[in-house]
Amino acid sequence: MQFRLLAFAPALLAAAGCLHFDTLEEPVKVATHAKDWREAVIYQVLIDRFDDGDDGNNYLLDRENMARYHGGDWIGLENRLDYIQELGVNTLWISPVIKNIETDANVDGYHGYWAVDLTQPNAHFGNLDDLRSLVQAAHERDMLVVIDIVANHMGQLFFYDMNLNGVPDILLQGTGTRPQGTPVPPGFDQSGFTHITEYDPDFNPGGVQAFTSLGPAGPAPIIFPFDPKSGHVTPMPAIFQNPDVYNRKGRTFNYDDPQQLLTGDFPGGLKDVNTTRCDVKQAFVDSYARWIELTDADGFRIDTVKHVEREFWRYFTQRVRQRLAAQGKTKFFMFGEAFDGRDDLVGSFTKNDLPSDEELARENSCDDGPKLTGDQLDSAFYFPQHYQVFRDVFQDAASTDRIANLWANKTVNYGTVAPAASAGVAPHKVLVNFIDNHDVARFLYFARARVDNDPAFAGKSLRDKELRLRAMLQNALLMLMTAEGIPCLYYGTELEYRGGNDPSNREDMWRPYPYLGDTAAPPAFDTTGPTFVFTKKLIEMRKKLAALRRGDTTVVWSTSRTGDESDAGIFAFERAGGDAGGNYALVVFNTNQNHDSRTAFDGTTMTTSAPAGAVLVDVLGGNKQYTVGAGGALDLTLPPVSGMLLVPQQDV
Repeated sequence: MQFRLLAFAPALLAAAGCLHFDTLEEPVKVATHAKDWREAVIYQVLIDRFDDGDDGNNYLLDRENMARYHGGDWIGLENRLDYIQELGVNTLWISPVIKNIETDANVDGYHGYWAVDLTQPNAHFGNLDDLRSLVQAAHERDMLVVIDIVANHMGQLFFYDMNLNGVPDILLQGTGTRPQGTPVPPGFDQSGFTHITEYDPDFNPGGVQAFTSLGPAGPAPIIFPFDPKSGHVTPMPAIFQNPDVYNRKGRTFNYDDPQQLLTGDFPGGLKDVNTTRCDVKQAFVDSYARWIELTDADGFRIDTVKHVEREFWRYFTQRVRQRLAAQGKTKFFMFGEAFDGRDDLVGSFTKNDLPSDEELARENSCDDGPKLTGDQLDSAFYFPQHYQVFRDVFQDAASTDRIANLWANKTVNYGTVAPAASAGVAPHKVLVNFIDNHDVARFLYFARARVDNDPAFAGKSLRDKELRLRAMLQNALLMLMTAEGIPCLYYGTELEYRGGNDPSNREDMWRPYPYLGDTAAPPAFDTTGPTFVFTKKLIEMRKKLAALRRGDTTVVWSTSRTGDESDAGIFAFERAGGDAGGNYALVVFNTNQNHDSRTAFDGTTMTTSAPAGAVLVDVLGGNKQYTVGAGGALDLTLPPVSGMLLVPQQDV
């Protein structure tokens, strides 16, 4: 492999707000397709693993290796819109669309997060016409499209020439621990052992340093390798050829260190960009807004937001909204991923918290656009709920009061006012709920470990265990589709996919897998499986009942008890009021995995806001009816790992 230091022109680096998409066509006419984002049910698609619709872009594939390209593309997804529409989802979240580094360290950029050129499409997924066709086809079916983007880092574009020899080395230095059994002469001391890769050295707050046999040699220069076969090519737009736009401090290894969090390279050699620079802010706005102008897509899912300063998000979100609104696209939705269980941290990116006068002055100095405010993202990927609710409660049968406690802090930790010119809904009302995704093991992977190690299942048949796993997943799906916010379903969950951590959780959708307990695999994209049918039913009820989309939430029962108590595992909440138009829904769970539980304990019975004498129908339980008692009392008994969706008789 040959390397060269990329040349760059100062005039290009100074340019901002006018990036060139030379080989792409002119923008399409954009429009507002979203009405109310609370109506959305998102389906996350990892493009490379969904469906292969075009043999013409199948190059460098290795379908037996989970870390390599498998061949899915935009045409394949468009060809499967019938399947997606049958399920009932109405919003697609697709992988990043831009050109990536092809392969690095025997791993491909099939996922889309290794950007090298923000101005060109990922040719593995298709060309611009293919992407436009997908978006247009989705809009014709009243579906929205959300594009995944990254602003924290680029791909592994360069290496740090720490020993000043011009090539990327892996350095092993020092004698280290003496071999076992080798005597050490008195007074002899061995040197320590050091392992350094010049592509991904550890974080140094002063910047990655060079050294020779004579000692320190100052900041390590960076070298951009040029190897078209692996996709290490000239980064674009041209600003990303400038070494000064990168923080160049090495790999983050301590996420609790704020400096590492914000300025360290992302593990794997992904180069951290200095997002405090005005030219960087402008380049990201121009690059990503341009993709909306080229395709008419409807929103962004934004990766790694906690690794970027809030001043960047204030600038980026407001300038993107303003630019698109001027062309007729309003209600553009931006939700961010902070891969973290800390609710206050995740929520901080949705709050309209005005920065200091000094910060605001610096941010407003970047251009002569409208004065910036404290507005940030429209919403966040609700990771705290993923951990505290779907993992702790629905997988591990922890106490349900943690759900109530988490939800009670929504208006404290998340924005309560919609950002100006945004999607138009307060962030705490449109948090993006999810069970699992491409970055965490699938729900059934962890659930299986739970059931296999549960003494209650000792001696039980494999079929019994797998029926319990299905019940656990379907209970989680009931929560996903009825909780306040926007549900996001990871592709394959409806088909009971159960892969472990990345990349095992990135299965090929066209390669059928047996359902739980079955020996034969169903047809690919099967619409008759038990969890597909159950999920479809839930989405139908969500669409039918405004309360499940826009109603306020009131928790009417939660418990700290997880043992033999009568209410152990019970959780219940109402959806009503707000913009629900008079609709009402009551959702009740038993998350206990060992016994029946009821909505009563120690002489106290659950009370609802439903009037006495009202008849509620469990639309998931054969339309069985329950009559509300005096004062709204409702005493229900649920089997282990089950749920009810109760609605007034007249709404069935």
